[in-house]
Amino acid sequence: MTVPGRHRIADQPIGRRIAQLRARRGLTQQVFADRIGKSHSWVDKVERGIRSLDRISVVHTVAAVLGVTPETILAPTTGRPEPATDTTSAAVEHLRAALARYDTPTPDQPTPPVEDLHRRIQYAWTAYQHAHYPQLLRTLPDLLTHTRHATTGDAPDAAYLLTRVYRLTAHLLTKLDEPHLAWLAADRAITNANGHPRHTAAAAIAHAQTLRALHRPTLARRAALTAVPLIDPGTTDHPAPDDQALAGTLLIEAALAAATGNDPATAHQLTDRAARHAVASHDQRRPDHGDITTGFGPTAVVLARAQVAAALGDPHQAITHHQHATAGHGWRELPAEHRAAHLIDITRAYLDTGDPTAATRAVVAADQIAPAETRTRPVAHAVVGTLLRAGPTPDLARLASTIGLTPPA
Repeated sequence: MTVPGRHRIADQPIGRRIAQLRARRGLTQQVFADRIGKSHSWVDKVERGIRSLDRISVVHTVAAVLGVTPETILAPTTGRPEPATDTTSAAVEHLRAALARYDTPTPDQPTPPVEDLHRRIQYAWTAYQHAHYPQLLRTLPDLLTHTRHATTGDAPDAAYLLTRVYRLTAHLLTKLDEPHLAWLAADRAITNANGHPRHTAAAAIAHAQTLRALHRPTLARRAALTAVPLIDPGTTDHPAPDDQALAGTLLIEAALAAATGNDPATAHQLTDRAARHAVASHDQRRPDHGDITTGFGPTAVVLARAQVAAALGDPHQAITHHQHATAGHGWRELPAEHRAAHLIDITRAYLDTGDPTAATRAVVAADQIAPAETRTRPVAHAVVGTLLRAGPTPDLARLASTIGLTPPA
């Protein structure tokens, strides 16, 4: 029974949620700040919603001190089910409509302050990294419209913010098997970057991904490699801390495109180049997951080697790389989205080696890490369907039932 006037922690904004969890543990803001290595002012701003939690490492630290999971911090768990396929399709249509609009703000619809857009976009990216796709599908149409409206004025950073929203939209739509619409969003991200080297390079990641999804590996590789010199620390005069992550991620995208196009020599060469960026990034004592929007680091490179091997028809080598990566400490530091997506991908390699049991373990583990990866993505539904035909386990049967699939008679 819910007490009138009280709301569950899970229903509160993130800052309020942290404040309530902190209070339950009997911690003052100052004590809490000391334990997470932040200032009292930082904690106060987060709890009041003025500042966002925009790094995975910080989320994990906060969760550990509060004695909860990162998901408790980041996402409401109101008991609402993940959207069914038809609901997801309807949400995609809302997103399509938002991409098709060119209206301008009206007096009765004022543009939100840029500071508010910054905060909302940071939350959206964090939601993506934790694979909260239903939440994103609900919020992205309005976020696209509001950020686009901001570009009609003189708001600073408006074009950059719009680039970030278009990038996020492209990544999400690629996940949902809408590559043509994803390509539109990625192309707009490139356009709104307006030639800025780092913004263009970041947008090129989404651009290359959508081209791979459209089965255009040559164009995908070209798109990624064209952007690398813009931010490669070895060729730029004023490298930024995240340039290693951006360059490495672009090289991984190019390597995957080369592997998809059956060019093993180029794929391995590009992966080796990405590995050198990962070492340089690690030497700078940056987190293993690197830039918040790339998930780049040494572990990501090993996972990319697994994908390259699988694409080149060597599932045994793919599994070897997978096992090496998931045994290391860097695996748990990767965003939930990255880990779950990889586990879904590696099921194909296990199936190709005749090991449906290991494939089932991988897809069930993906569902435990990030349920939306298995419950909303068409590729995951196809994998579960294939495994059902190989003989369902109880865990797989429960997952299949959740996403609306039934074992063959």
